[in-house]
Amino acid sequence: MKIQVIRYGYGMDSTGGLLYVDDLHVGYTCEDQRQEFKVPEETCIPVGRYQVVLRNEGGMNVRYTERFSFHRGMLHLLRVPDFSWVYFHVGNDDDDTSGCILVGLDGSRSTKGEYTVGRSVIAYTDLYKLIYAAIKSGEEVWVEVA
Repeated sequence: MKIQVIRYGYGMDSTGGLLYVDDLHVGYTCEDQRQEFKVPEETCIPVGRYQVVLRNEGGMNVRYTERFSFHRGMLHLLRVPDFSWVYFHVGNDDDDTSGCILVGLDGSRSTKGEYTVGRSVIAYTDLYKLIYAAIKSGEEVWVEVA
């Protein structure tokens, strides 16, 4: 399975993008602001290709297990330079975007110049189920960030 995040803007506070699965547009993404050098918990992930795996450790996994009945582990991107963990994630505030790729069905830019995503839980649920099924069937899942 191939997932693409194609950024369409670098705002002062966040980065917006388009989300594709196997070349089909399925939603929008939001990350933290683009910066020349990594600022802990404030910088969008570098352009690259990253494998997606399920990660069952940590408090985020516990919270998602309690929140979503379908949850079987966090969708974790492997070996992202300068990051310990990068997840596909739901939400839309500054804390949510820290080291994560937020997904949503709607994408917009607020009056403050920040990119946001709407209907995040629905988008995450659909994306999660697709990725989980692919991983459980033995298929490798990759995300290309451009």
